[in-house]
Amino acid sequence: MTDFQLYFELGREHIMDITAYDHILFVMALCTIYQVAEWKKVLILVTAFTIGHSLTLALVTLDLIAVNSAVVEFLIPVTILITALGNIGKRNVDFHQRASRTNYFFALFFGLIHGLGFSNYLKALLGTDTDIIGQLFAFNVGLEVGQVLIVLIFMGIAAVLHFFFHIARRDWILAVSSAIAGIAVMLMVETKFW
Repeated sequence: MTDFQLYFELGREHIMDITAYDHILFVMALCTIYQVAEWKKVLILVTAFTIGHSLTLALVTLDLIAVNSAVVEFLIPVTILITALGNIGKRNVDFHQRASRTNYFFALFFGLIHGLGFSNYLKALLGTDTDIIGQLFAFNVGLEVGQVLIVLIFMGIAAVLHFFFHIARRDWILAVSSAIAGIAVMLMVETKFW
């Protein structure tokens, strides 16, 4: 297996790891307000998140910045909670271009925080390796592919529920976002750093 394949698989597996479900929850929260027909917006949203976490992942892995991992582990569920509450507030809104741009900004910004969380994991994998640009790239591509798979599964379930059970978009957003917000609060309590 080449270095690219190895780090690609590690990135994909890391984002899809059910025991690290905070990242899965965030990706689900990001795309809860969208329908399958809006797949381009969702792809841009997930890519904005990838760009954000790729930046901080690279900065920490290359030892350009240092972070307190306890604070980061607390901030990750905070981003999930804010996204879920934002969804609840938008459940009755028609989504237009300006609302989408705001979502892209938050995905990018919150991606910066999530990248800090990924960084300790990747840094431990890389050890003392000095030529890490290729590994960083492969890991991030793997993360992106994993996120797209999560989105496909999640939005597929949403489409089936809407088509066969006629669940309204507003009700879907409220139910899913409320559940995600509740889990995020529990994660915040578990990871409080003070």
